[in-house]
Formats: sequence, C-alpha cells, structure tokens
Amino acid sequence: MNRNLFIVLLIVVNIAVDQISKVLVRANFEYGEIKSLIGDKFIMQYVENKGAFLGMGSDMNDSLKLIFLLILPVVVLGYVVYYIITNKDLDRTSLIAFSCIAGGGIANVFDRITRGEVTDFFFINLGGVFKTGIFNFADLSVTTGMVLLLLAGLFNNRKKKSNEASMPS
Repeated sequence: MNRNLFIVLLIVVNIAVDQISKVLVRANFEYGEIKSLIGDKFIMQYVENKGAFLGMGSDMNDSLKLIFLLILPVVVLGYVVYYIITNKDLDRTSLIAFSCIAGGGIANVFDRITRGEVTDFFFINLGGVFKTGIFNFADLSVTTGMVLLLLAGLFNNRKKKSNEASMPS
C-alpha cells in the first residue's frame, strides 16, 4: 500500500471511530448517566470535558484555552502529520504510533472547535491496581501511540546497540 495512503487511512480511522463513538454516546446516554460494561471495573459515563486530559485547563480563561487547547494543539498536530509524511526513515511501529497520536489529537481538537468541549465516556477501575479518569477513543489512540513510540524507541535502541556490538573494531 502507498505509504501516504496508509498514514491518511490510519488517521481517518482513528478520527472516525472516535467521532462515531461520541455520537452514539450522546444519542444513547443522559448527561452523567453511568452504564456498567463489565461489573464495576469497566464503566461508561457520559461527561463533557471543557479542558484537556482529565479536565486539566478547564478553569483557564478563554484566551488561554484558545491558545493551549486549540492553537497550540493544531500547530503541533500539523507538525506531526508533516513529520510522518516527510520522514521516510520512520519504522512501521513509529509510523503507526504517530498516526494514532495525530488521529486522536485531531478528533479531540475537532470536538473543541465544533462543540467547545470534548465528549468523554470510558472509565476503568481495577481496584487499587489501576484507575483512570473518564476518557474517550481519541485519548486511547493518543495513549496507544505514545506507548508504541516508547516501545519502538526501546526496540530500535537495543537493535542499534546490538548492531554496534557485532561490528568489528
């Protein structure tokens, strides 16, 4: 498959899954309504987030929100898309990771532009082991992309060190 088409498809799929899930939640939940998916471990609760990750920045004044929640993310996301399209040396894992980050980021910025807030609805509580804030598919895409980037970096560093160690002096 054409590399640029692959990038665009990954970004579009991330945006589409996020936006469709948000439309479904808004259509089928009352605001604040909670539905259990798997006991009290995996829960859906419809909320609107006027801030960024976990509501951070929701209490900023409108000028700061415009800068930090719209303008800056648009610039960064534009650069990420430019970077993955122009950097032909990216390994496949990094390419997928950056595409997930871009798709998730664009989906949440789209919400901020069109709705003034971001729809969130997933919540995970694994007792004392692991607990999240309320999030959405776009957040999941960005987080997955970050984890993939870390793994790609670790794997590429080990591979590089292994190649250097096997080279004759």
